[in-house]
Order: sequence, then C-alpha cells, then structure tokens
Amino acid sequence: MARISGIDLPKNKRGIIGLTYIFGIGRSTAAYILEKAGISQDVKVQEWDDDQLAAIRTIINDEIKVEGALRSEVQLNIKRLMDIGCYRGLRHRKHLPVRGQRTKNNSRTRKGKRKTVANKKKATK
Repeated sequence: MARISGIDLPKNKRGIIGLTYIFGIGRSTAAYILEKAGISQDVKVQEWDDDQLAAIRTIINDEIKVEGALRSEVQLNIKRLMDIGCYRGLRHRKHLPVRGQRTKNNSRTRKGKRKTVANKKKATK
C-alpha cells in the first residue's frame, strides 16, 4: 500500500486520482507531480514501484505544501482576517457565508440547524 504524507492511497485507482486523496493536491497538481516523476497518469497506484513512490514523495515534500502544514496555514489566514476586522473576517466570526451568497433562504450548512422563533399570540376578543 502506498503511503504518502500520512495518507494511505487507494490501491485500485489511477495515479492521478489516487494522489487527490491528499489534502492540498487536486487533479492539476497530481498531473504535474506524475509528469515530473516520469510516471504515466494511467498507471494504477498498486503498480508503482519503490523508486516511483520515492520520486513522488520527494516532489511533494520539496515543492508542495500539503496536509497539516496547509491546514494550519489556512486557519491562520482565517484568524488574521478575523483579527483585522475586515468584512470577510466578520462573516467568519458570525458563521455566515463569506463569498456573497444570500442568506434569507439558503446557507443552512454554514448557519447550522434552524433556530425557530415563535409568533406572538393574537389577543382574543
């Protein structure tokens, strides 16, 4: 089993897809890594030999920020926005959508479960 950056890559997937299981590597970055390592994109992960795995590991370690380092950088960027009090930082702080989406009907994922507010009862005559 191929293990890169603390992630077990799926054995039966093509190389370009298998690398995307690592946080911070998408399709285009995976294609770049495989091209630089001299490996075909169609070769499955289980067919990689030790030399190819070592080449992929060195490229990822030297050139690309992945997993823990990338997650901490993203969190620090969000914290910086919140600290300087910019609009995006305020939206993060209030747990609202940051990129201009409407919030009247949607954005349940960001806002969380509905908090129902009861109506005032009408006075009886």
